[in-house]
Amino acid sequence: LAEVIKQAHLRGHKVTAHLCSITYREAAELGIDNLEHGFFAASDFVKDKKKNECPGRAVHQSLVDLDLESDEVKDLIAFLVKKGVTLTSTLTVFETFTKGRPKAYPQALEALIPQVRDQYESRWEKIAKQDNATWPIVFKKMMAMEKMFVEAGGKLMAGTDPTGYGGVIAGFSNQRVVELLVETGFNIEEAIKISSLNAAHYLDRDHEIGSIIPGKRADMVLLQGDLSKNPVVIRDMRTVFKQGIGYDTRKIIEKTKSVVGLH
Repeated sequence: LAEVIKQAHLRGHKVTAHLCSITYREAAELGIDNLEHGFFAASDFVKDKKKNECPGRAVHQSLVDLDLESDEVKDLIAFLVKKGVTLTSTLTVFETFTKGRPKAYPQALEALIPQVRDQYESRWEKIAKQDNATWPIVFKKMMAMEKMFVEAGGKLMAGTDPTGYGGVIAGFSNQRVVELLVETGFNIEEAIKISSLNAAHYLDRDHEIGSIIPGKRADMVLLQGDLSKNPVVIRDMRTVFKQGIGYDTRKIIEKTKSVVGLH
């Protein structure tokens, strides 16, 4: 990883990673630019972790046991902020593993081929019946840590990640991530910024995209309702503009049923 970062930076490129064998702190010390999956992939809190080895399931258990008020949490967040490391939040994919969370949007499920939809719904039902589930504990803690990271001055971007066991579907999951960021504690303006301008800034493209101001290129959407009062309104996206052309999303959704999962 050290050599990858060195060579990428020599060429003006950035490096992101989904880690395990290397801790977030170690990666930040090496100069990594971005870390995937919020804090879900952080192996920093595994006791007696061996250097350059992935502790596997022990990562999840360490997050179950983690005290968010501890110095180790605060110190890691402060170190990442100091090093200018950006995080990509992927709450949508981890929600699928978490008991008590809603199913994917109905329109999203209708986009799946029957075999994939059956697989998704069967797995979702099994998770809903789990006893002593630990994912709800981890999910709430990791949401809280993302909020703590931003409050400490950290830069957060929004991702979705494909596709868990079938429920995280492009487009619908991009809408869902905004809802989850609001649930995390961000206001709707912050959630939209995390999902747009922050990513443009990370990619060094904020001079041309990421916000709606004179001189920039902007693809826009029209929603039915007041998003500032209810984040669920983001699901009722009536028109999407791409390169100046408006598309009727309802027609697109109707014509793309039972296609996701074909290959």
